[in-house]
Amino acid sequence: MSQPVFVLIRPQMGENIGAAARAMWNFGLDRMRLTAPRDGWPNQKAVAMASGAGRLLDEAGLFDTTAAALEDRTHVFATTARPRGLTKPVVTPERAMEMATEMIGRGEKVAVLFGPERAGLENDDIVRANTIINVPVNPDFASLNLAQCVLLCAYEWRRQTVETPAERTDMAGTDWATGVEVEKLAEHYEERLEEAGFFFPDHKAETMKLNLRNLWSRMPLTRADVQTLHGVMRQMVRWKTRDS
Repeated sequence: MSQPVFVLIRPQMGENIGAAARAMWNFGLDRMRLTAPRDGWPNQKAVAMASGAGRLLDEAGLFDTTAAALEDRTHVFATTARPRGLTKPVVTPERAMEMATEMIGRGEKVAVLFGPERAGLENDDIVRANTIINVPVNPDFASLNLAQCVLLCAYEWRRQTVETPAERTDMAGTDWATGVEVEKLAEHYEERLEEAGFFFPDHKAETMKLNLRNLWSRMPLTRADVQTLHGVMRQMVRWKTRDS
């Protein structure tokens, strides 16, 4: 799908530009624009830091001013940690990227502004934005590195546009054990433990068997787990027979 443009306003260090490119590409974003980078452009330090995301830098748009970088945009978000004395809606990165997804789905063109490392965006930049993004950081230490702020917004974009389960189990080439497989495992252990005299004394035997069955049912066993546990018991029986 279409995506927002991330605009780095007057970035100071090539390393931070490269790190921002890498953060963007981590989460599937590749539209970067730069306005007046302090150390000139192109920048070899940016290329080195970008690692495998160098293509973003090769294709990055270069502009002299914030206004020029936003000429074709229909909605602009500006990231800032400080109150600016301007009346504008303020949203979290999560809400901003949710809004951006909706806007882009309607055919709008979205930009996200990130300020220079030393002091962030100036009010002259922010007045060109429609919405402010404010990261809920520690108020006693609110300064975010440029690439960190880019990464936060890129991550939230990815969350909005790619369906990712909050939790999963990597099965490593196996499947979950079926009910009959777990039942056979329980029977195997019960038979062998019965032979070994484990269920003692007699008046507690049924409770002990129930507890053991309950143990198997509580465990999320895979077929590989079941096969391993069968093998453990078979080997123990062989070992006992060999030494007797």
